Amino acid sequence: QVQLVESGGGLVQAGASLRLSCAASGRTFSSSALGWVRQAPGKEREVVAGISWSSGIIYYADSVKGRFTISRDNVKNTVSLRMDSLKPEDTAVYYCAADKSPRSLSLTTIVSWGQGTQVTVSS
Repeated sequence: QVQLVESGGGLVQAGASLRLSCAASGRTFSSSALGWVRQAPGKEREVVAGISWSSGIIYYADSVKGRFTISRDNVKNTVSLRMDSLKPEDTAVYYCAADKSPRSLSLTTIVSWGQGTQVTVSS
C-alpha cells in the first residue's frame, strides 16, 4: 500500500495559482498510477488529473485541461498538481490518490487516499 500526505491548499482569488504536493511512501509507489481527485460540497468525487507510473500517460478532466498540470518524481516519491487560472468552481477538497493500476487512475480502482486539502477560490 501507498501512504499519501497532501499539502498546499488554501484560499485564493479567481485567476490565481496554487500548487498541491503529495508525499508518498510505500514500496509500490513507483508502480502505481497517481492522481488528484476533488470533491465539492454536494457533488460526487471527480478525477481531475492522473499520471501513469512512467509519466507516459497523463489524463485531465475537461474542466481543468489547459489550466492544471500534473507531474510526479519517482525518486523523491512525490506527485504535484499545478493549478493556474483558478475559478470559483474549482473550490473543493482535493485528494491525492494511488491506483492499483500502473497506467490510469479510476475512482473504482483507487487503493490509497490522502487526507485531503481544501482549495477555496473566491470570485
